[in-house]
Amino acid sequence: MKRESNKPGGLVIVDKPAGFTSHDVVAKMRGMARTRRVGHAGTLDPMATGVLVLGIERATKLLGHLALTEKEYVGTIRLGQTTITDDAEGELTASKAAHGLAREDIDAGVGRLSGAIMQVPSKVSAIKINGKRSYSRVRDGEDVEIPARPVTVSSFVVHSAHETEADDGTPVTDLLVSVECSSGTYIRALARDLGEGLGVGGHLTALRRTRVGPYKLDRARTLEQLQAAVDDTEGAGLPVMPLGEAAAAAFTRWDVAEAQARLLLNGARIPMPLFEGTGPIAAFGPDGRFLALVENQGGKAKSLAVFAV
Repeated sequence: MKRESNKPGGLVIVDKPAGFTSHDVVAKMRGMARTRRVGHAGTLDPMATGVLVLGIERATKLLGHLALTEKEYVGTIRLGQTTITDDAEGELTASKAAHGLAREDIDAGVGRLSGAIMQVPSKVSAIKINGKRSYSRVRDGEDVEIPARPVTVSSFVVHSAHETEADDGTPVTDLLVSVECSSGTYIRALARDLGEGLGVGGHLTALRRTRVGPYKLDRARTLEQLQAAVDDTEGAGLPVMPLGEAAAAAFTRWDVAEAQARLLLNGARIPMPLFEGTGPIAAFGPDGRFLALVENQGGKAKSLAVFAV
C-alpha cells in the first residue's frame, strides 16, 4: 500500500487568468509547490477568471467536499446572439436584433431562472454521457442530448443593460449580472436560457468567479504573485492556508476531548451532537489540531476523511 505523505499541505486560493484551463493552473502549482499532489475544487472554463481553490498534499481530501458549496460570479450576458458553446469562445450559430427589450421582460426571464430549477447543462461541457465527455461527442458531430438536472440559483441580479452592436452588425443588449448558485450550475446555460426565453438568443461574454464557499476573491493571488512569493528567498514562500484554518472556514466546527479524539482517529464511531444545517462537520482536538471531517450517522460520528497523523 502506498504510504500517505506526512506533509500537511493546505489550500491555495488562485485568481485564475483567462485562457488557462483549471488543469493548466494545477500544473503550474505542482511546479511551485514541488509536489504532484495538487487538485482543484470545481473547474472554471478557460474564458473565466477568478477564484480557483487548489488543495496541496493532504488538503486534496478536502476538495470533494468543498466542491459542494455555493459559488458567486459576476459576468456579462449578450442578448441577440447564440453560440455552440453558450459563451464567447464558441462558433456563432444565430443572430437576432435585441434592441428595445423591456426591462420588466428581462427581469421576468431572470425570475424564471432563479430558485430551485432544472437546468440542461451546456452541450460543450465535460459532463459524461455513457462514459464519453459531452464536448467530445459534439466535436465528433453527434447530436448530444443532456438530461436536465436540479440546481439552485439563490440570487440572479441584472445590474445594468446596455444596447450596443456586435462585430457582425447585430443590434445586441449586454447585461451585467451577478449570480449566487449551487455547485454544478452553468452560468453560460443561464445566459443561453435567458436569451431563448426572450426570443433573441443569448450567450456569456465574460465571467469572473468571486467566491467558492467561504473563500473570496480578496484571498486570491495571481499566478505571477504566487510565483514571486516562491522565488523570494527572504519571504515566507508559497502562501498556503493551513488545513485547520481552511476547514474551520468551510465547515461547522466540533471541538472534542482528548479521549474522543483518540477514538475518532482509531475509526470508532463516537456519539456526536446535532448541528444546524447539513454537510460535513470538522472535528478539532483539545490542542486545536484539525482531526477529521465527519458526518452524523444515527447520532454517531462517521469519519469521511482523517487529517491528523
